[in-house]
Amino acid sequence: MRSDIEIAQACRMRPITEVAARAGIDERYLEQYGRYKAKVDPALLNAGAERAGKLILVTAITPTAAGEGKTTTAIGLADALCRIGKNAVLAMREPSLGPVFGLKGGAAGGGYAQVVPMEDINLHFTGDIHAIGAAHNLLAAMVDNHIYQGNALNIDPQRVTWRRCVDMNDRQLRNIRDGLGKRTDGVPRDDGFDITVATETMAVFCLADSLADLKARLARMIVGYTYDGAPVTAAQLNAVGAMAALLKDAIKPNLVQTLEGTPAFVHGGPFANIAHGCNSVTATRMAMHLGDYAVTEAGFGADLGAEKFLDIKCRAAGLKPDAAVVVATVRALKMHGGADKAALDEENLAALAAGLPNLMRHVNVLKDTYGLNCVVAINRFPSDTAAELRLVEEECRAAGVNAKLCEVWAKGGAGGEELAREVVRLCAAPEDFRFAYALTDTIEEKLAAVTRRVYGGRGVIFTDEARAQLEALNAQGFGKLPVCVAKTQYSFSDDKTKLGAPEDFDITVRELRVSAGAGFIVALTGDILTMPGLPKRPAAEGIDVDGAGRITGLF
Repeated sequence: MRSDIEIAQACRMRPITEVAARAGIDERYLEQYGRYKAKVDPALLNAGAERAGKLILVTAITPTAAGEGKTTTAIGLADALCRIGKNAVLAMREPSLGPVFGLKGGAAGGGYAQVVPMEDINLHFTGDIHAIGAAHNLLAAMVDNHIYQGNALNIDPQRVTWRRCVDMNDRQLRNIRDGLGKRTDGVPRDDGFDITVATETMAVFCLADSLADLKARLARMIVGYTYDGAPVTAAQLNAVGAMAALLKDAIKPNLVQTLEGTPAFVHGGPFANIAHGCNSVTATRMAMHLGDYAVTEAGFGADLGAEKFLDIKCRAAGLKPDAAVVVATVRALKMHGGADKAALDEENLAALAAGLPNLMRHVNVLKDTYGLNCVVAINRFPSDTAAELRLVEEECRAAGVNAKLCEVWAKGGAGGEELAREVVRLCAAPEDFRFAYALTDTIEEKLAAVTRRVYGGRGVIFTDEARAQLEALNAQGFGKLPVCVAKTQYSFSDDKTKLGAPEDFDITVRELRVSAGAGFIVALTGDILTMPGLPKRPAAEGIDVDGAGRITGLF
C-alpha cells in the first residue's frame, strides 16, 4: 500500500470554493489561501438563522507505541456520515512542527482517511501557529524591555513567569539565562522556552469566541509579579493591541477538505498532555453551524483531551456533546496487557484480556462520570484475529456499549459506515451530560475529583512548593477556575510506566500556575515537560524535497 503522503499527493482535490459551497459558505465569507485552503470569516456565525448540529467527540484509549488512529478515525467518521446521507463537517487541531519533525509525526490522519493538502497542513499551513508564537514572544520582549527601561511597574525579574516559545522540540532551550553581555543588552535573568502549542497564548486563541473576547483574554494574562507579590498583566504593559493585531487573521478558522471532499476546519492545536488539547471554539461552532453532525477530536485519551474538552472547553463555550467515540486497537490493548511490541501480530487472548480494563475505564469515564452516550471504534489491523475482535466486542457489550469495526484507514468512509450509523443512533438517544466537578469546588477538590473520577486514582499529593502556590492562588481570587492537568499521556497515573488500568495511586502535583487569560489553573504532575525534546532519530532525518518541490518522508 502507498504511504500516507503518496495517497494524499495522488488525490484530486476539489477547489476550496467548491468545498465551501458544499458546506453552505457564501463566498463573501471566504478568504482563499491558494486553490485548496481558505479562512472563513467568523461573522458567518451571526449570518442567518442560528443552527447547532449534533456534536460528536472522538477520543481514544491510553496511547501506546502500537498506535490507535484517533485522528484517522475522526476523519473517516465524518466521511462515513456523508456516505450514509448525513451532512457532516469536521473540526480538528492544527499539527505542531514539534511532533512533525520529532517522534509522533503529522496530524492529518492516515491511509484513505486524511485531510488535504496534507503537506501544507503538517508544515506552515496558513501561518496560525507562527502568528501565535510571534504574539507570545512580543509580550516576552515587552516584559524585559519594561524592566530595562526603568521598570515603572516594579516587576521582580526573578518572578517573571512569561517564558518564550518556539514551535519545535528543543530541549536545549528549556532553561536558559538571557540578558547577558553589555548593560544595553538587557537585565540578566533565568528564562526558558515552551513549545508554542503549550503556551497560554495558544489556549487563549482557542478558547476565545470573538476578536473582542480574544483581546479581553489577552489583557488578563499574567506575565509575572512585582516585588510586593502583585500580579502584572499584559494589559498593564500595553501589549494587547499589538498582540491582537498579529492574531487578527489567524483567529479565522481554516477550511480544507478530506480525501473524499468533506469540509474540514483545522484550527488551533494545543497539546493535551501539557495544555487543554482541543481545536478552537470558533471552528467547532462553525462546524456545528454548517453541519447537521459536527465531528471533532481531542488529544490523547479520555483522561486528557476528553476531560479537558468537557470540563474546560464545553464549560467555557456552553457546548454539550451528543455522543462520544472511543478509538481502540487490539494491538494497543495487548500492549496494555503486557505483550511485547515485537509480538503484536500474534494472537494473544490473555494479553488482550489483561489490557481490556484500560478501554473499559475510558468508556466508564465517558458514561458514568460525564453521562455521555458512547461507542467503541475498533480500528482494525490486518493481524487482528476473529477471536480477538470477538473478545473486545463481548467485553464492550457486557459494559453496555457497542463496539464497531472501523476500517477507514484502508477503505476511507466506506470502512466507517457501521460506526456512523451507531453514532447517528446515539445522537438521537437521551443523555445526562455533567461535569466531573463544580466550579465552586476548591482547587484541591477539583484535582481530587479528576484523579478519582477520571484517572481512577486515590488522591492528590502536593509538594511544598505547590502547596505554597495553592495558597497564593486562593488569596489572589483564582480558586474558582477549572483545572488543566499536565500529565503523561501514557498512563492514567502520573507514571508513564504504569500501563493498563492502574489503581491505588496518587497524583503528585509539583507546580501550580494560573492561566488567567485562558481561565484555568495548570497543575504540573510527575515529570511532564512544557518543552519536549527530539528522539534519537527524529522524523526530520527522513524528510526531503526534490527539485520539483515534491515532499517525501512526511507522515
